Amino acid sequence: MMEKISVVNLIPIITLASLYFDDSLLPILPILPLDLIEEIFCRLPVKLLLQLRCVCKSWKSLISDPKFAKKHLSLSTTHHLYYLSYSDPLDKYIFTSYPLHSIFTIISVNFTRLEFPPHNYDGNYNPNTSDYYVVGCCNGILCLADDVEGFIILWNPFIEKIKELPPFQKQQNLYHGHMTYGFGFDYLTDNYKVVVLCYYIHDDNHVEKMEVKIHVLGTNIWKNIQEFPCDVLPIDKSGHFVGGAINWLVSKVSSSKRTIVSCNLRNESCQEILPPNYENQEVCYWHMGVLRDCLCLICGDDVWLMKEYGNKDSWTKLFTIPYIQDPRSSYGFTKVVNIFEDHQVLLEYIEDETLMRKSIVYDFKNNIFKFTEFESTPEVYVESLISPCF
Repeated sequence: MMEKISVVNLIPIITLASLYFDDSLLPILPILPLDLIEEIFCRLPVKLLLQLRCVCKSWKSLISDPKFAKKHLSLSTTHHLYYLSYSDPLDKYIFTSYPLHSIFTIISVNFTRLEFPPHNYDGNYNPNTSDYYVVGCCNGILCLADDVEGFIILWNPFIEKIKELPPFQKQQNLYHGHMTYGFGFDYLTDNYKVVVLCYYIHDDNHVEKMEVKIHVLGTNIWKNIQEFPCDVLPIDKSGHFVGGAINWLVSKVSSSKRTIVSCNLRNESCQEILPPNYENQEVCYWHMGVLRDCLCLICGDDVWLMKEYGNKDSWTKLFTIPYIQDPRSSYGFTKVVNIFEDHQVLLEYIEDETLMRKSIVYDFKNNIFKFTEFESTPEVYVESLISPCF
């Protein structure tokens, strides 16, 4: 019986119940077992589920259950493009979300805009002294950090849940402390972790110390773990979570060659992951990201994917980005944001003169570029019911 019921056909009924539910509707509503309702609900978007919580106590209890949130996440196919920008008049950051495929359409419609911090936040955030940026996103939770004050906040914008972590304190007796963060999920302990890599540099650019600390969500401490080697410097501002580890693209101080250092969240240890063999790596442009749950590297104009995490032999070159014949400006690519199923990729590029970041879509099968309406580059976000507050 369950296989014959169409989820799509039931959505209008459920939506009607969420908006107009009262006793007079009871005779016409279908009586479904709770396990079938769960199977339907875990395939619905978060916005609709938040409305359905108001229908009855059993639905609210189901949708609020952390186990249901995990099941919903495992089946979620709803991805968004998002920005986080600062608004001076509001003294707030503005989170703007678009459906993923809006990159191919008009972006002025069908978007969600939320304020950060949300109205229910009562923590230590001060927009006048804090300068936040997005460290990363994992399972629908954004990690935002202020590397000046040391504040770190976890936020699920769609369910408006926010968690402020204990601030990270740099050592004051060392020269020029710089911080880079990483955020990910430890599948062994079923918990989220934030990693801070703090490196201290003398005036002569000598790296004195590379300190690594980790915070486990639900605790109130930062603990020291294995230190980074002192002969490397991180290139990116944030690490990238993939393969159960936070990964940093680093440059060796002695030779300027690039490599990857990862922090395994399960055993909380650091190791080196070798990049693809690439000639002339001392002078070409490099950038690391995540595509299709795999490490991605741009080396010059070549885009590489590590199909099996940690296996150097699995590096595969996807395509080479050709020169854009655009007379309006010169450019430089910075990263691959997303790759779609139809051989199209969303790329970020930066104009050399204005330093403005823009997005373009490149069809690498047909070698066609398309400029988008996005004036700055979004990130990809999967919506979820997962709360950072537990």
